[in-house]
Amino acid sequence: MEVNQAKQEHLLALKVMRLTKPTLFTNLPVTCEDRDLPGDLFCQLMREDPSTIKGAETLMLGEMLTLPQNFGNIFLGETFSSYISVHNDSSQVVKDILVKADLQTSSQRLNLSASNSAVAELKPECCIDDVIHHEVKEIGTHILVCAVSYTTQYGEKLYFRKFFKFQVLKPLDVKTKFYNAETDEVFLEAQIQNITTSPMFMEKVSLEPSLMYNVTELNTVACGEQGESTFGKMSYLQPMDTRQYLYCLKPKPEYAEKAGVIKGVTVIGKLDIVWKTNLGERGRLQTSQLQRMAPGYGDIRLSLEMIPDTVNLEQPFEIICKITNCSERTMDLVLEMCNTRSIHWCGVSGRQLGKVSPAAFLSLPLTLLSSVQGLQSISGLRLTDTFLKRTYEYDDIAQVCVVCPFTSNEC
Repeated sequence: MEVNQAKQEHLLALKVMRLTKPTLFTNLPVTCEDRDLPGDLFCQLMREDPSTIKGAETLMLGEMLTLPQNFGNIFLGETFSSYISVHNDSSQVVKDILVKADLQTSSQRLNLSASNSAVAELKPECCIDDVIHHEVKEIGTHILVCAVSYTTQYGEKLYFRKFFKFQVLKPLDVKTKFYNAETDEVFLEAQIQNITTSPMFMEKVSLEPSLMYNVTELNTVACGEQGESTFGKMSYLQPMDTRQYLYCLKPKPEYAEKAGVIKGVTVIGKLDIVWKTNLGERGRLQTSQLQRMAPGYGDIRLSLEMIPDTVNLEQPFEIICKITNCSERTMDLVLEMCNTRSIHWCGVSGRQLGKVSPAAFLSLPLTLLSSVQGLQSISGLRLTDTFLKRTYEYDDIAQVCVVCPFTSNEC
């Protein structure tokens, strides 16, 4: 960790140690069969070993804790803790001791010292201790700069510093996908992969939506009065494993009817991920604002407010269409209904719908029937703006299941 040692002999000694939690002791079990030459000797030695778990001596994992033997890995989102000690190795009384700790990253320099005031004096064999904490928020090289200045009993002012370099690694790989529904709903799929070498307990994975949306988590299944997580009771993510989290975002009521506003919204929100590793070490990551490709509705948006799941063959059924003016001008609309091979519209084609202001909408009930069984696509609507003489055609508006109301022999 240390990359630069002081060249001059100083009265004070600086020691820096990273503070991490201990780990469970691991041993390598050695066993053999009873008919082998050692017999039960190896098993007896393991049973007498105080580091093994009684009744499970052949497991590599013991029940004792061991202190870290090296610096270890630091991951983005974790808290870096370090113990700094300045010891007076001389026989003199040292005065005006100032200890300063800075953390240098690729983009900034942070002061981590708990106090910026100097210690009046430090007697021989005494020390100054300090513990610093910092939540790591950048990936890459970090340098901890520890500087010590002091004055000898003869009035000489001395100064030295040491550098400690370490790397911050990425713990999670997060990928997102957006799906725009026919309505203004947006579905977000977040794929989270554990790219560390140890399992993680996923304490929380939530989506903080932007101001225009409300969010619903779709990561639970109905189980009694309370929902149960789709990942089970123990939410562990093993190394290199991936999970998919799903969220549904709906525009708030005050924005739902403003087609032009929702059309231009690309910022959805940000993910907040909290996990724990080993003996409860906590980490947290927040993604940057997630952005989607804004849906292109064009000047007029046609969507369905109501459609039956199943309809009978050659029997009329009703749907309700919502026509929204997404442009910045008033339109005078005419509706034309064109029959297809399987879909037949009921009513007068070419009727006037009237004027529709910008960002306004109208609900339009329509009647139709299908002459073909199976899953049929509803198509054949055409809107014309008489002001600009511009026509908009809509195919594959939705799909409906058409069944025969009689038995198969009668059909």
